[in-house]
Amino acid sequence: MNIVVVGLSHKTAAVEIREKIAFSPTQMEKPLDMLVALDGITEGVIVSTCNRVEVYVTTRDIAGGIARVKRFLADYHDFPLDTLDHHLYSLHGEDAIRHVFRVASSLDSMVVGEPQILGQIKTSYGYAAEYRSSGIILNRFLHKAFSVAKRVRTETKIASSAVSVAFAAVELARKIFSDLGDKTVMLIGAGEMCELAAKHFLNNGVRGLMVTNRTFERAEKLAEEFDGKAVRFDELFEQLHKADIILSSTGAPHTIIGARDLDEVMRRRRQKPMFFIDIAIPRDIDPAVNDVENVYLYTVDDLQEVVSANLQQRNEEAKKAEEIVNQEIGQFFKWLSSLEVTPTIVALRSKFDEVRRAELEKTLANWKDIPPDGQKKLEALTNAIMNKLLHPPTALLKKAGQGGRTDLYVDALRTIFELEIGGVPNEELGELEE
Repeated sequence: MNIVVVGLSHKTAAVEIREKIAFSPTQMEKPLDMLVALDGITEGVIVSTCNRVEVYVTTRDIAGGIARVKRFLADYHDFPLDTLDHHLYSLHGEDAIRHVFRVASSLDSMVVGEPQILGQIKTSYGYAAEYRSSGIILNRFLHKAFSVAKRVRTETKIASSAVSVAFAAVELARKIFSDLGDKTVMLIGAGEMCELAAKHFLNNGVRGLMVTNRTFERAEKLAEEFDGKAVRFDELFEQLHKADIILSSTGAPHTIIGARDLDEVMRRRRQKPMFFIDIAIPRDIDPAVNDVENVYLYTVDDLQEVVSANLQQRNEEAKKAEEIVNQEIGQFFKWLSSLEVTPTIVALRSKFDEVRRAELEKTLANWKDIPPDGQKKLEALTNAIMNKLLHPPTALLKKAGQGGRTDLYVDALRTIFELEIGGVPNEELGELEE
């Protein structure tokens, strides 16, 4: 069985593409059901964040599985496959395992070392577990990814400095305004990213903080935590003129602020500059807002330059983290290969032993005068012949399993000898340390 990853990220697709392929975090049951219903796909997990959409599946048919997942992404989002395919990457085997371990450890993030991605993958896995689209392989795989991420954070200083998309937004605001001491910030949304942004803005001395959210109680809670002011969502445009910096991160399926919405806002501000930061996927703010005089709009993609400048100090720690990932790949790969190898060896020996016993019993039934000692010698002889015959294929399977290249040999043996593979207890397969 193979682990396959198909996806796109900030490295392969601009925000305009990513937002069209994003999945709603509150509506995962349908796409997960559709995913595991695909021919040849046995398990599936969907990870969808502002910077990436990735699908993790298990399949015997690598090429077919990749093609089906790509078609699923295109069809589900009604997006042309020919266009989408240019932005997609596909990985399998060791490359897929390394990729997910790196993603969970935030080594593939726009902001290396940011903590949000691990929580996002855990949430995605939670949906897969809830809707039963993940099984023994992806369950173990993602739990291993979580433990690798934990080890990276424990053994390196990759997350020691305050670098994140939210922090990068503050850095950019400081470049625009130089002094934030007389500025008021409005947060549109009350999720984790807005909470993190609130901490960074207040640490950089902003004068005031306003929070609005469709659920007013959540806005009140976040505003109270930071001694700010909660604004009802339907009063957004009545209060917007009071904000110098607006950071938006909601789950809205469409834009909530357009260029025309700012005409009255800017008049009331007497054309004082406004700085918008849109880190939502799909975007909350119409790109045309950037054409309004004295209004500056930045998206998550625009933060890359700021992020890069703040990440230099993490380069050495990232190298240490990569070493940890490489160490952990081999252990997981060995376990994954054993899922194929061990049951095949057990079934192969069982098949040969079944034939050996049947032929031995037939021989003994027609050989009435053979003494008990002779029967034991025949038993030992047939056992020895069977073991000699099985040694080469068994050794080959075990060697292939250590390198992770098992499919060719396993499938050949199962076909040639018509093996029926049953479940093998985890104790026989060996447990991974979590």
